[in-house]
Amino acid sequence: MKNKKKKTYVLYGIDTAVNLLRPGSVWEISNMEFTKWDDPRPQPTIEEIKETMEKIKKFEDSINTIWLPEQLEILKDLRADLQV
Repeated sequence: MKNKKKKTYVLYGIDTAVNLLRPGSVWEISNMEFTKWDDPRPQPTIEEIKETMEKIKKFEDSINTIWLPEQLEILKDLRADLQV
């Protein structure tokens, strides 16, 4: 059996998707609902966000990124800090 490592995504996420859909907008989201929307353009729908996230994921999957172990540790620490 081939040892397949789990992909580490950098761009994939709600923040990136919303920023691609509505560049420069000011917003907050909780439980997949906008709690703040300060922009004259309409809020993107959850479906638009999910579709954009899938496109981001496919893009990242198409790149053969090779991380150094110390870089993976830094990413792991950053993600732990964000989940507080």
